[in-house]
Amino acid sequence: MPGPSATAIGLMSGTSLDGIDAALLSTDGEDRVRPGLFLSLPYEPGFRERLRGTLGGRGDVEAVERELTDLHAAAVQALLDEAGLLPGQVDLIGFHGQTILHAPEQGTTWQIGDGARLAALTGIPVVNDFRGADVAAGGQGAPLAPLYHRARAAGLERPLAVLNLGGVANVTWLGRGEEEVLAFDTGPGNALLDDWMLARTGRALDAGGAVAATGQVADAVLSRLMGTPYFSRPAPKSLDRDAWDLAALEGLSPADGAATLTAFTAAAVDAALAHLPAPPARWLVTGGGRHNATLMAMLAARLGVPVEPVEAVGWNGDALEAEAFAYLAVRAGLGLALSLPGTTGVPRPLSGGRFHPAPDRG
Repeated sequence: MPGPSATAIGLMSGTSLDGIDAALLSTDGEDRVRPGLFLSLPYEPGFRERLRGTLGGRGDVEAVERELTDLHAAAVQALLDEAGLLPGQVDLIGFHGQTILHAPEQGTTWQIGDGARLAALTGIPVVNDFRGADVAAGGQGAPLAPLYHRARAAGLERPLAVLNLGGVANVTWLGRGEEEVLAFDTGPGNALLDDWMLARTGRALDAGGAVAATGQVADAVLSRLMGTPYFSRPAPKSLDRDAWDLAALEGLSPADGAATLTAFTAAAVDAALAHLPAPPARWLVTGGGRHNATLMAMLAARLGVPVEPVEAVGWNGDALEAEAFAYLAVRAGLGLALSLPGTTGVPRPLSGGRFHPAPDRG
């Protein structure tokens, strides 16, 4: 287990299914954090489709889990090589794995990834299964990055919102008091748009929002999508990647569908304002969606306050989620909370994670 200050690697494979983010972090698990090297390794298309085939718990989960774990081990080795580190110089790996099913209202969340195998392959102790204890205790199991956002945001003006535009979008609201933290999934992030683009154009995403910028938002479709009861539910709350499908967009052109789905993400974030204790003075945006200029413009128009990529305050928005799981691994090793009542709805501050020692380190 880590000492007063630890060196950890965080590994993230998000709901966009695009690849592995690997980040080094030095931290005490509380307020001291020093980000290090970061790498992003894309999945090759064949594996991405095999991984997509496990969503919902379908397909040959065991075989894909093994392949996923081996790819994460390769990512760790690439990061170590780039940083000039040996496995013994790293205290922990925070291994998020891949979420293939998330239904907290049914007491279920499932992230594939073999922690014991990863520890054996890398020679570094591993913490995984970050969400299970939270869901078992009645929490949503997501989002889990808010405590890392809080640590990074020390000294910034508040109220502040950190918006993660991954496959699913989530917000961390930070009030003026240290304990004022609220977090929840706002709605779709990039996943629906990515799926639409792949099905209608063969492209994996709408790069820069260029296709959406040429389309027209179908207001009737957007209104129907925003009528989903999820948006009126109080926070904290969380979503599965596949909470919505594309059936409502049948008949739209590729550009109009892209515009409508981009507007859906922005409208869902706007709807989240009703659940925040006070309006944020600023929104900092992380995740792949911050590269979508059309989406960022829609957000700014709706929210009416500065909406900026997290790079505006010196953070790396590509690395932030992976860094968060390095941070959470250290917190788990120290028995500190990974989630709070305001972040997942868990009844009390709760630690979690499952520890896998490296075979040659005991």
